[in-house]
Amino acid sequence: MAYIDYYSILGVDKTATQDDIKKAYRKLARKYHPDLNPNDPSAKEKFQAINEANEVLSDPEKRKKYDAYGENWKHADEFEAQQRAYQARQGDAAGGTEYWYSTDGQHFTGGFGGNAGGFSDFFEELFGHRGGASGRRGRGAFRGQDIEAELHLTLREAAATHKQTFTVGGETLRITVPAGVADGQVIKLKGHGGKGANGGPDGDLYITFVVGDDPVFKRKDNDLYTDVTIDLYTAVLGGEVTVNTLDGQVKLKVRPGTQNGAMVRLKGKGFPVYKQEGSFGDLLVTYHITIPTSLTEHQKDLFRELQKGA
Repeated sequence: MAYIDYYSILGVDKTATQDDIKKAYRKLARKYHPDLNPNDPSAKEKFQAINEANEVLSDPEKRKKYDAYGENWKHADEFEAQQRAYQARQGDAAGGTEYWYSTDGQHFTGGFGGNAGGFSDFFEELFGHRGGASGRRGRGAFRGQDIEAELHLTLREAAATHKQTFTVGGETLRITVPAGVADGQVIKLKGHGGKGANGGPDGDLYITFVVGDDPVFKRKDNDLYTDVTIDLYTAVLGGEVTVNTLDGQVKLKVRPGTQNGAMVRLKGKGFPVYKQEGSFGDLLVTYHITIPTSLTEHQKDLFRELQKGA
């Protein structure tokens, strides 16, 4: 189970009082209540997350366990019982027993050698291996929790390498966002998760990029799509049209006889390719022809003449 930052969900820091949590919950619950957002399919999911966060943080006992054990807080009672058993065994051994944290997924060993029978998988997962006589004595070390966070970007922000500051669990981080990141893409920042205990390593931070819709461009892989409106006369006779790109406007020639829905491709004017400096996708422009609606009688007569000759 990945770490869910309940404090971040409610928009409070870890020092928040119960009143702070209650106020934050009520405000967000009203904002994202499904009945008040019938046209927003994401509101229900956000509302459920807010309720889950409030259920834990509004209960002092649950909050204490969550602060201590992160995503494993529901196993806190089991862990503490196993820890007491471990300490009792340690007291029985001459000179004590030494335990080491292990990241290789192997079994917990302790006591008087061999596997620590009777200890739960959860306890083994947190404590890892027993060290030798030269090892550090005392309670076992365990790794900090992995943390998941979302970073919201506009399409134009995602198109440029830039520094971005955001807050996770009350801590402000500053990272470099590389150009070309995709919606839903996840990156890992090693050692920027929860703090390890008793000398154990810190957890990792997993950042999911959420790239919002853009009013001008639609993105598909590294290509961008945009629509341009041209009048009937330009479509028939040809001409020029101004087209928006990510780095400014360009003039595009329209061929005579251009049809509605026709598409042209501008090479290298699309989205930057992730971690490939100087590489870009293409920009695909679709023409939409507008039909004049306020013609004079003379203009209508001209169209009738054209119709006869068609």
